[in-house]
Amino acid sequence: MAVIHQTVLKPTKLELLTSWLPSRPWYRGGSGAPQLAKAGGFRLDDPRGEVGMEFIVATDGAGPDPVTYLVPLTYRGAPLEGAEHALVGTMEHGVLGRRWAYDGCYDSVLVEQLWALVEGRVRAQDQNVSDAPDREVSTSRSGDGPIARDLTAIVAEGAESTELTAAQGTTLSLHRILRPAPDGSPLIPRGAAGHVAGAWTAPDGTRARGLFATLYTGNGS
Repeated sequence: MAVIHQTVLKPTKLELLTSWLPSRPWYRGGSGAPQLAKAGGFRLDDPRGEVGMEFIVATDGAGPDPVTYLVPLTYRGAPLEGAEHALVGTMEHGVLGRRWAYDGCYDSVLVEQLWALVEGRVRAQDQNVSDAPDREVSTSRSGDGPIARDLTAIVAEGAESTELTAAQGTTLSLHRILRPAPDGSPLIPRGAAGHVAGAWTAPDGTRARGLFATLYTGNGS
């Protein structure tokens, strides 16, 4: 179980993302810096208790239309070898000291726990409270047993999503740009074998709900 420390981060997570987001292929902003506001998210726990994992939902209000992004981050007490390309930045944590923040899609600890979330072996945790499940995060999947036997994912960045592809062609599509479901119930795409959905605060202050990730298996089921 991760312990949530009520402390100061320098720079803040949103400040890190403000510098990093424009470098992503799925960033929709213009030439100016993003104007980010926290809109929600959830956490996953590292069974070893070493790596912090957080899925941040942030809305950029810099453009003519707000855009809401989903960014999974891992927080480590030392650099992750071979992941220099995935480094979002470093922060000074008031309790834990220096922390290295990485794009979680390139961190095997987060990828493993994300598969476990879809399989129903772990539960999403509240973003701000220790030892509290996030009851707004829902998952589904078809079939039984492990989804992916090889957790060394091939990562591909798309225009709106990041694809995590494991053995036998199993792919988890992480939606980087979030769109609210019109009736509050996410529509699962045809051919999908599972999903992760969640909620966030829309720019108008209402509570929105939509897909965070969609699972596809190699056999189409």
